[in-house]
Amino acid sequence: MKLWKRIAAVAAVAAAAGVLIYYGIASDRLADLSKIPDNALISKPTVNLWYTDEALSDYLGSVALDFSEEKNVRVIPKLVSGLEYLETINQDSLQTNSYPDLYIISNDCLEKAYLAGLASPVRDEAGFLSEENFSRPALEAVTYKDRLVGYPFYYETSALIYNKTYMEALAAASLEAEADAAEGEAAMEALNENGEPLDAGNTEGAAEGTQDAEGAQGAGEESGEVETFVPEEAQLEERIDAMIPSTIDNILTFADSYDAPEQVEAVFKWDVDDIFYNYFFVGNYIDVGGPNGDDTESIDIYNLDAIRCLMAYQDLNQFFSIDPDEVDYDSVIQEFIDGKLVFTVATTDIVARIEEAKKNGEFPYEYGVTNIPNINEELKTRSLSVTNAVVVNGYSQKKEIANEFAAYLTGERAQNLYERTGRMPARKRVGFENPQAEAFGREYGLSVPIPKMMATSNYWVQMEIAFTKIWSGESVTDTLKALSEKIMTQVTGEPFEEEYIEEPVVESEEYIGEEE
Repeated sequence: MKLWKRIAAVAAVAAAAGVLIYYGIASDRLADLSKIPDNALISKPTVNLWYTDEALSDYLGSVALDFSEEKNVRVIPKLVSGLEYLETINQDSLQTNSYPDLYIISNDCLEKAYLAGLASPVRDEAGFLSEENFSRPALEAVTYKDRLVGYPFYYETSALIYNKTYMEALAAASLEAEADAAEGEAAMEALNENGEPLDAGNTEGAAEGTQDAEGAQGAGEESGEVETFVPEEAQLEERIDAMIPSTIDNILTFADSYDAPEQVEAVFKWDVDDIFYNYFFVGNYIDVGGPNGDDTESIDIYNLDAIRCLMAYQDLNQFFSIDPDEVDYDSVIQEFIDGKLVFTVATTDIVARIEEAKKNGEFPYEYGVTNIPNINEELKTRSLSVTNAVVVNGYSQKKEIANEFAAYLTGERAQNLYERTGRMPARKRVGFENPQAEAFGREYGLSVPIPKMMATSNYWVQMEIAFTKIWSGESVTDTLKALSEKIMTQVTGEPFEEEYIEEPVVESEEYIGEEE
């Protein structure tokens, strides 16, 4: 399903090509190692690093060479196929001497890696892996059975994107209307009970005032100048921030009253056919594996809050009428770039795509990134996140230096990861040239990590199917109940039947807001 395109993009490319993608070293700097005399390298032990994301090639090559120059060790990155990646690592670790000492993998695979002996518990005597350096979701993502088994490297999650130019125009109009209203009130307060100016008794002063006013008006008319309201920048920014929706209900209220520019075709649109952009609706109320995503005793899919959230999701179809068969992520993002949308939900790639469009003159707007809105004041949301981790192979004979390099890569060298690769570093307090990139980090810190249990590996496929059914109008309660029973049967190995929860009866306005 589409979710896996977000967490295994290189594997998808390799599958489409039908061949194994490039094996070897892609960095020009790393290629310079071949020019170093053999006798200079013999004394340096070699640490092998495997990865599947081609976008990392130059960056990893540069970091590896810098580390090699600082330490008495060579680090050799190797780009390998994403197809049967973990299986290949396992086979080579057991049968050859060409296995990786450490490798990069998404956190949903960590249980499988650990149980196969391919993920060694982290050696972190310095306390690097702490909430001082990483968010709680990042640490949960690399924790298995209360052990840290990887270093958080980079992540993927979703956030709300908005057209700031449209919001700025709306905010300016709002401030101007308020200024006009205040001016009118001041004028009314300046009149006496008879509707005359308060200083009407002072005829001399009144006459002078009238002459002055007429003179000023005449001067203005002669010059052709018309005063226009220009809000202060700080005042405008404050109003825009206040207008950014904090709930889905706010978006619906906004849509009811918004006098949209001609080119705007929809206030809010997102890929309703991909679980990655839908999961936030239930992320705060569905539990699959507990905080670390590894506990088969902690599974709660079918509950009243999740039902209420999905009822709200279903009601949105009546408001926005998005056809899952006619929409996908790329088409939605293109519509946003074309100025046809005010709000959308997107992953971290949106920043680079918009900046490229701005450079090409295809996006003549400003934009902003903010947290995913809650459903309403009562029902909260929580985005899904995937964390790619650097893992030390349990079969490695060089665990100490492998751990040292993993900490170096994910800590000290995380600063320019985004600028070099487009991947969002999991490390806290990393600066960005583009402040919109930084906004994703705030959403990541609130996210729910994708679970790592093998027993629920098809949960995402089943949940995506459930969302599609619910969007199309099928019973929320029945659909969620069937999903929960299927997953629980997989986990327990026995037929499982949930006790029926009566679907709550609510006024639709609770979810879709009242029209103004």
